[in-house]
Amino acid sequence: MYGEGVYCAGEDLLGRCARGKDSLERLTAVVAWSISTTRPPIFGFAPYNPVLGETHHVSHGPLNVLLEQVSHCPPVSALHATDAAGDVRLVWCQSPVPKFHGASIEAAVRGRREVSLVRHGERYEVDCPNLLIRLLPAPSVEWAGDVRVVCADSGLEAELSYCRTRSFLGFGGDARCVRGRVFRSASREETVYEIDGFWDRTVSLKDVATGEVSVLYDAQQAITNLTTPAVQDHKGVAPSESAVVWGEVSDALLKKDWEKARQAKRLVEDEARRLAKERNEKGEVWTPKHFSLSQNKNGEWECWPLEESVPPAPIVVPS
Repeated sequence: MYGEGVYCAGEDLLGRCARGKDSLERLTAVVAWSISTTRPPIFGFAPYNPVLGETHHVSHGPLNVLLEQVSHCPPVSALHATDAAGDVRLVWCQSPVPKFHGASIEAAVRGRREVSLVRHGERYEVDCPNLLIRLLPAPSVEWAGDVRVVCADSGLEAELSYCRTRSFLGFGGDARCVRGRVFRSASREETVYEIDGFWDRTVSLKDVATGEVSVLYDAQQAITNLTTPAVQDHKGVAPSESAVVWGEVSDALLKKDWEKARQAKRLVEDEARRLAKERNEKGEVWTPKHFSLSQNKNGEWECWPLEESVPPAPIVVPS
């Protein structure tokens, strides 16, 4: 799902980051891109659980994206994306850690997103919001928590809070609210911009000094009228590609043949368990093909691509 948040977009938000005329404009563009990856989650639908070594390689315009499931237990996914001009590089390592809170389950999304604007010599570290699944009073799922966007090279930061709007007696409220601010690291108390809106609609940016308000992010432009990726080079598709691994499952789901989908899903998972057992019996240690994987001193997973850039993919998002 988070890979689609990178390459399935109605406008080139990553490219916009590199085109900013100054560091402040580039930071707000990175904030807008970060918000764009927050897509409406759906409650009650079991996702495909990626198997170890599964990959996904897609191109959209000049952007080439490659993902790999680098660990199964715990689940860790890695993403590497570069544009053809070499101006933008994205490295994203993600590992959800569930926390149970009685009437809700919170999946804390560990890992870090790193956006590099090569031509400007700037690197941005971006957190992820957490996924909150509420069981009572009514089942629902939403994004929640705080996100930081930090660029040590320019000395600029942004803080975002994914939250519910206030409501009467604490009930209801809109769960898709995002608020925050942009400031300079050297003077954290002085806000440059205020951020306010809803991540599935419009988010505004207010210049504190002038009072001028502009649109930071428009979800209608970013995530509507999206087109489905299509295979352009069948010979170039790897056996580990998600579209191959889960092809029979997807086909059955599209035909609403739920029993066939369950059987196909079971076959994929059984094969993954068989391979894991075989490696264990031989004393083999599986290693990722496209990334290096390690843990930092805090026990969090870190992934780094083995190649400097991502080549064009056999699967392409039509223009």
